[in-house]
Amino acid sequence: MDSLIAAAARALALGDALGALKRVSLREDPPALALRGIAMAQLGEHQRARELLRRAARGFGSHEALARARCVVAEAEVALAMRELGGSPRALAAAAAALEARADRTNAMQARLIAARRLLLLGRLDEAASALARLDTHGLPASLQAVAELATAELALRSLHTARARTALARAFDAAERAHVPALIAEVAEARAALERPAARRMQSGEGKPMRLDEVEALFASGALVIDGCRRGLRAGTIWRPLARRPVLFALACALAEAWPGDIDREALIARAFRTRRPNESHRARLRVEIGRLRTLAAPLARIEASARGFALTPRTARSVVVLAPPIEGEQASLVALLADGAAWSTSALALALGASQRSVQRALAELEAAGRVRSIGRARAKRWLAPPLAGFTTNLLLPAALPLG
Repeated sequence: MDSLIAAAARALALGDALGALKRVSLREDPPALALRGIAMAQLGEHQRARELLRRAARGFGSHEALARARCVVAEAEVALAMRELGGSPRALAAAAAALEARADRTNAMQARLIAARRLLLLGRLDEAASALARLDTHGLPASLQAVAELATAELALRSLHTARARTALARAFDAAERAHVPALIAEVAEARAALERPAARRMQSGEGKPMRLDEVEALFASGALVIDGCRRGLRAGTIWRPLARRPVLFALACALAEAWPGDIDREALIARAFRTRRPNESHRARLRVEIGRLRTLAAPLARIEASARGFALTPRTARSVVVLAPPIEGEQASLVALLADGAAWSTSALALALGASQRSVQRALAELEAAGRVRSIGRARAKRWLAPPLAGFTTNLLLPAALPLG
């Protein structure tokens, strides 16, 4: 490795992309192309970075398996930044194995971290937890340790284990300070700030009281019957009943919970669940059917009893009933939460993360764009979606596939 390549690599390790480009910007040999690609990625020019990394991989010969594997890892990180999540992870796993076999532990760990972060973005938290549990960053560069701790903290936040998240973020901050990388320090600081911001609202008398993540965690641990509007379901202790795909039942559960300990009349329930102000016998018959379905689903948690004017919710073991509302309203709250990370998402990646069809995501994006809440860049397959960062609260509870406690 010549002196310019070595100096550029040191600059990139410190986050100095411009310093690296000064040394290799006019060179066309494969090592210089690879470093230029990484520098462009650090500057946010992801498409150009990908082109340079692919040119570098083609330039390395078949006998240079180590260099080619490093290019695969760098390109995978660019794809993660571009929110292109649909590709097969097998190439990255093969590159990690090749790097490990050639004693390049640092880049092998980088590859495994990229795979774990991809799983976190997709909401596959069980798999992400398993991947992170297998990582050992002892003796690796401080910047890599900081990224690993950030991933661990994100997993803890998405799983609503705030004490674990605080501990991981403290370790991440120490590692980022040792690495002297400003971007990493800022990312850790932003993650720590999220712990102090409102994450949900506790509804009382039609008004919402802001709650932080640790307060939500304590509420779930209290044993109260919670109608969770963030993840759309019913919870009491360790029992969880999802209603994300049953909006009518969820609307009925919310209406009954808001009326607790009293009852709510049938006309109000019909208006809430079916969005009509002129109910007829068909609506009343449908209400009886849907109440029956909700009664069966919620049986381990609560009873739903008929009253003279409507229905009432009575928890079985919980002492109280709480309605937890998301910090932002609207059926597209999870979509907005994903876009709020500041990255440019493709429609296919959003659909993959949300577990929805691309057509459904396209319709939701069109509605949000008409309302001025998101914007698009590019066209056709290069089209990406952006949203301004959401200030004043955190969206952790709105992200897909958050784990129920227990």
